[in-house]
Amino acid sequence: MKMFVPGRLCLFGEHSDWSGGYRSINPALQKGYTLSVGTNQGIYAEVKPHPTHLILHSCLTDGTRKELLQLPMEREVLLAEAKKGSFFSYAAGVAYQALTLYHVQGIEIDNYKTDLPIQKGLASSAAICVLVARAFNDLYELKLTRRGEMELAYQGEITTPSRCGRLDQSCAYGNRPVMMVFDGQHINIIELNSPQSLFFVIVDLAASKNTHEILSILNQCYPFATNEIKQNVHKYLGDISARITQEAAIALEQGDAPFIGALMKQAQAEFDRHLIRACPSQLTAPVLHSVLKHPPLQTFILGGKGVGSQGDGTAQFIVRNQESQQRVIEIIKRDFPQMHCLKLVISSSSPDAVE
Repeated sequence: MKMFVPGRLCLFGEHSDWSGGYRSINPALQKGYTLSVGTNQGIYAEVKPHPTHLILHSCLTDGTRKELLQLPMEREVLLAEAKKGSFFSYAAGVAYQALTLYHVQGIEIDNYKTDLPIQKGLASSAAICVLVARAFNDLYELKLTRRGEMELAYQGEITTPSRCGRLDQSCAYGNRPVMMVFDGQHINIIELNSPQSLFFVIVDLAASKNTHEILSILNQCYPFATNEIKQNVHKYLGDISARITQEAAIALEQGDAPFIGALMKQAQAEFDRHLIRACPSQLTAPVLHSVLKHPPLQTFILGGKGVGSQGDGTAQFIVRNQESQQRVIEIIKRDFPQMHCLKLVISSSSPDAVE
């Protein structure tokens, strides 16, 4: 059985998945709203059942075959591997949860191709978790919906030292854009369609950022704001982000690329105004801002912003058409040769969308 699971691009609403979760403690907080879509790149694999073991053959983005993981399907062994926080911990974490929750045997996964960048804010760890969850679901006929696969993948990922939010597992929906609403422990997922194709460029900034530091510091602002800096974090991740994200969802369903671009510019400006002071070492992001403002790009882009936790990791642009998409990539290659670009197209038809 062949499978493909993409990465996840958070178009709008970064950080509001976990901040909306704090409503369980502080109901005065705004719900979290995110708008995300699966990337055109991801993880390719062939999967089959195995009577006794979890086996994973892995392939890196450069085509290099990584060492083999082979573990007996025993809860203690799988949990120990998950807790290591290693490359293979995510698969072991999901297998541990599948074994705990369902009557399953093992699986063998041959990840023969990977074209999704790792540790660039595109949810590569969530993609492998969803892949393993889907393999167990399909091979053992667990009859999980996409939401069920997302939950199994999420529980598997947080079995590791990772402290991801629930947004990442939206890659389970493939190339279908979705808006997710986070209200404490409750999540609502709204599937969206665009009447026309929308074109994006994702730019690996080839710099560095510390996502752990960003998340740690911003989480210290919750659940209650005790000073002006924390109040500003609440303001942006609350009402401002919610408004912009909901407007972006409407614009996406109308196929209004120029308005999405204007909202990206607005989101980045408000993010900078309200959050940089909370974590200046990471969120000042000079490389990100130099690319967003690069003069030769302005003719071809409709707007742009940071990706994921923000910082100098990845940038995203929305452009008018396929020709503009190619021109942006050419300019990035010419003026920032160390950076790497990916194309993303949100198609007007999304066959991957299955509840």
